[in-house]
Amino acid sequence: MFKNVMTIVFLFASVLTGCSQQGANTYDGNWEGKLANANTLNFNLVVKESSANLYELMIMNSETTIKEKLVITNTKRLKGSIDDDIHFDLSFSQDKTAIAGFVKSGILMYHVILQKTNDGTYSGVWNIFMVDSLQSQGMYLGVENNEDGSLAMYPFFGDQRFTGTWVNGSEKEGEAIVFRDYKTGLRFRAKLLENTIKLEILLGKQTVTVTNFKRSDIDLSSLRPSGLNSQNVNKPVVLNDGWITASATDVGATKASLSKLIDKVNKKELPNTHSVLIAKEGKLIFEAYFDGHNPNISHDQRSASKSVSSAMIGIAIDDKMLTGVDQKLYDFIPKEFQYTKDPLKSKINFEDLLTMSSGLDVDGDASENNYQSSDNWLKTTLEAKMTHEPGTHANYGSANPFLLGVSLDQQLQSPLELYMEEKLFAPLGITNYIIQTENTATTPYFGGGMYLTPRDMLKFGQLYLDKGKWKGKQIISESWIAASFKKYRRLQDVKDKNEYGYLWWHKTYTAGDKKVSSIEARGAGGQYICVIPELESVVVITSGNYRSRKLLQQPENILERYVLPAIIK
Repeated sequence: MFKNVMTIVFLFASVLTGCSQQGANTYDGNWEGKLANANTLNFNLVVKESSANLYELMIMNSETTIKEKLVITNTKRLKGSIDDDIHFDLSFSQDKTAIAGFVKSGILMYHVILQKTNDGTYSGVWNIFMVDSLQSQGMYLGVENNEDGSLAMYPFFGDQRFTGTWVNGSEKEGEAIVFRDYKTGLRFRAKLLENTIKLEILLGKQTVTVTNFKRSDIDLSSLRPSGLNSQNVNKPVVLNDGWITASATDVGATKASLSKLIDKVNKKELPNTHSVLIAKEGKLIFEAYFDGHNPNISHDQRSASKSVSSAMIGIAIDDKMLTGVDQKLYDFIPKEFQYTKDPLKSKINFEDLLTMSSGLDVDGDASENNYQSSDNWLKTTLEAKMTHEPGTHANYGSANPFLLGVSLDQQLQSPLELYMEEKLFAPLGITNYIIQTENTATTPYFGGGMYLTPRDMLKFGQLYLDKGKWKGKQIISESWIAASFKKYRRLQDVKDKNEYGYLWWHKTYTAGDKKVSSIEARGAGGQYICVIPELESVVVITSGNYRSRKLLQQPENILERYVLPAIIK
């Protein structure tokens, strides 16, 4: 989830060296440019056979085509790379009508599907910035002088729906400065001209677009999400994603408070709310998107995907890949880190990690901010001191699920992301998702940071409401769902001291004179999946309040004031 790298949402920064103080003063200020078109950063992927066991991959936008080779490995997978940052790991469907797999770029694993076309090629789309089309072609640069005479450059995109990029370091390349977005794998080349800054965006070594920037008076702090949506309380549309839809009144729900909710969001009284969805009695009955968001855009889950991590541990236990939650953490830690084991740490088991009760100093040495600032996340986390006996005290910290992911990855014969696809996402019909990796860029990060569409978030909640079943198929055992929803301890380092399950939050709401219990996946910025068994309901809320502590719990206000009054009969 990279809390430490995003001080300004939608911002990336790189110190541009090699400029004299005199030259730096020339460029100080704000600059404005325009991308070639709204789909410049949406890439078409085409795969075609070129010879036995060899395929050609074409990556295209309106300005360029990149060609690379894909080789069939002994595991029958199609693999290839553009450079050290971008890798393709794909496979054919059984009937050869599609190719699916992952584009691994930067620290993200993008799940993609290419469908077979009439000419025998396979075609699909890779949205590197998550959105299906840019709302704005505008791009902006804030340039500042550093004390050493170098420049700091801050590019912003006019489309503020995606959560930004992170550039780490820069180097001189001729007359240009080159830097890389650690998050998406994109490279940037900036050339400082007399009255212009020329910025190339590169995929591998290939330029995919060029933007020229001129001086601008724009106030970059004024950039806000934009985009018009049409919301209503009518029956949601049917898409080819497995959801049955119904009118709210068909399941005994009312519409008045939902209409009021739409009005409040549009008046910015519930700021940065991106979507609200409700399923009741297994049917999608309400779906509203705001600020240009739509069903096709996968949304940053932040810590809400911790609950997905919990599901994967349950699936692995069901699968006999793990024997149970009493297994010890250090039975799975790689040999080179066994030196961190001590009498207290040796007691940590999976249930301790699932319930935030490992005893590690998650508010200090083992905090996400601390280990994500280090060169080796696992080493830093395992070297952290203990503050409590394992299994006795719950403090919320991403180090706990992070260690679960490391452990499961050590146990599997195949890559963890393929196991997640096979056992969870494919059975749920979830195809449009992104997995964040930990700092090795090879292993899914179980601490959070996945991207799912709101409808797919709702599916995941429905899976738990229906005791591990989706469309009649048992995906997770009923016993794991029950164990996950139990209340084990109260989180001591959060304001409300919530009771906590296996990476699931508990909260009781008041709607009128009725108390309603909700079990929730929660993520920073306002990402909530609320499972409400007594009302046969699941509620999803996504938001963009990543920088506002005051608004972090706004989804709880939405649920209590507007959603619950609508769905309580």
